[in-house]
Amino acid sequence: MKKKIITIIGARPQIIKSSAISRAIRTSFRDDLEEIIVHTGQHYDENMSNVFFEEMQIPYPDYNLNVGSGTHGKQTAKMLEGLEEIYLKEHPDAIIVYGDTNSTIAGALAAIKIHIPVVHIEAGLRSFNKRMPEEVNRIACDHMSSLLFSPTQTGLTNLEKEGFDITYRGKANADTPVVYHCGDIMYDNSLYFSKVSDEKSTVLTDTGVEKNNFILCTVHRDSNTDVKENMNAIFSALLDIVKESGLNIVLPIHPRTKKKMKDQLDEVLYDEIQNTPQFKIIPPAGFLDIIALEKNAKMVITDSGGLQKESFFFRKPCVILRPQTEWVEIVNNGNAILADADRIRIKEAFQKLIHKKDYTFPNYYGDGKAAEFICEKIIEMLN
Repeated sequence: MKKKIITIIGARPQIIKSSAISRAIRTSFRDDLEEIIVHTGQHYDENMSNVFFEEMQIPYPDYNLNVGSGTHGKQTAKMLEGLEEIYLKEHPDAIIVYGDTNSTIAGALAAIKIHIPVVHIEAGLRSFNKRMPEEVNRIACDHMSSLLFSPTQTGLTNLEKEGFDITYRGKANADTPVVYHCGDIMYDNSLYFSKVSDEKSTVLTDTGVEKNNFILCTVHRDSNTDVKENMNAIFSALLDIVKESGLNIVLPIHPRTKKKMKDQLDEVLYDEIQNTPQFKIIPPAGFLDIIALEKNAKMVITDSGGLQKESFFFRKPCVILRPQTEWVEIVNNGNAILADADRIRIKEAFQKLIHKKDYTFPNYYGDGKAAEFICEKIIEMLN
């Protein structure tokens, strides 16, 4: 009999991640699984959500809680209330959550309280910094899950150190969870949509940049955007890099970050950035455009966890604007450097990576078939 699963999404990266599972169900497991999609509305900007549903060919959500922005407590509380109502109405056999957002923790907590199995995709990732809300979310979610799918061997090792029996293959439940190293569903997506991006994206032409002659940059984390010192250090470094290298910087930017730039940056620095033609500040980019930018950039500079990893998928060096990362493999292998929000370290990292010649790209993130593996294991658990 077909099993019902509820997929919880709420933030832009989760919409993208879920497309791999939805695609696998549609193409290979339609007789085994019925998927209901719940959008919490954690990211409520229509320009940042609807475009992704269209590009990723994901069915529109069956439910949208429309929680919007707010403090962590208020946002999570609204999600808990709404999700519990949906679970009680739909009686799912399991729920799927992704990553480490408030939608993730709310989806898992609402489910385990009423004894619905939780499937956590991207389990085991750790920054070892509990000041990051994401770190708290991912740890708590892992310990509420029945099935845990780690994209990396490092994630598997982290879970083992926390007491998980990574060899257990019996009946999966919250007391005896089953852990798998499955590869990364974002690698699935990057492979699948790379050709589509080549055919459909016009972002390079629209932005006026040439292949291998620009840096893709994103800045969005509160720890950077909400701290004046950090914002000034990051954008001073970016301006220095533009002047010294002659490269363009393409900066897809959310309206909130755009406002923070104006509020946080010193007036002289802000004006100089606005009047520097090599700074290409564009609206938030759809996934196909992001792929095109990643594939054709000379380097990526970002505080985004997703872009760090995708830079590796497309064999681009990456400067990470954070003090630590969950994707330790790419740092340890020399593909990326942690520079935090430090002007000197950012510039030094750029110089080191731009002149490095001996890059290697080990197969850290699987074979591009993680979604199929995950669906098979969910079916096994539920039968």
